[in-house]
Amino acid sequence: MSSLDYEKISRDKDFIALQHHRNQFIFPITVFFVLATLLFPILTGYTDILNKEAFWNISWAWIYALALFIMVWTLVTLYMSRAKTFDQESERIVERYKGGAQS
Repeated sequence: MSSLDYEKISRDKDFIALQHHRNQFIFPITVFFVLATLLFPILTGYTDILNKEAFWNISWAWIYALALFIMVWTLVTLYMSRAKTFDQESERIVERYKGGAQS
């Protein structure tokens, strides 16, 4: 079994590009998730915006809470599908170095 030179891989232009694309994908999703999640206790604790009735006897707070669950499942599904492509690309990069093509 050959050992990999992770220092070389970390300097590889394709690996750097992969990290850049991954971060471009993850950062906005993370910001959106954190803001949406933190906004809920702020809106319920310090305002009465979500206390108003949306329909029947259900307030906007319940709808927002349900939307948070839907948001989490959606973001996880989206991330998992994109992570597969990130994993495949990283495997291609590692395989190049395993094959000894890079010196």
